[in-house]
Amino acid sequence: MQEFDWPVRVYYEDTDAGGVVYHANYLNFMERARTEWLRALGFEQDLLRTEHNLLFAVHSMQLTYRRPARFNDALLIQSRLNKASGASMQFEQNIYRGEELLCQASVRIASLDAESFRPKSIPTFILTEMQGDC
Repeated sequence: MQEFDWPVRVYYEDTDAGGVVYHANYLNFMERARTEWLRALGFEQDLLRTEHNLLFAVHSMQLTYRRPARFNDALLIQSRLNKASGASMQFEQNIYRGEELLCQASVRIASLDAESFRPKSIPTFILTEMQGDC
């Protein structure tokens, strides 16, 4: 499977008083990487909502924090789609500073009807692009 890498710089606003990335901001970094992965496949989430009545939302996530990221660090968010079928996707995401692994996550994403918020199958044209990438 191919990986999608997205670089992120840690800004002051991402940190706590000690200059360490606040734990919830790792989720923001991972969300941005998944959004950019979709964009790289040719899908804008606002257009998926308006044209296909489709939303993607985090269903569940398991994280392991290994090392702290700090103000001004250059990070790499590495995302790997492990499975996409029906109305869900399973990602593995890792955050690195150089070669050092800082955070690991397993993320399950639900495909939802934008109006009812009920599960909705991922359209075939999207699945084809996703699976061609992995």
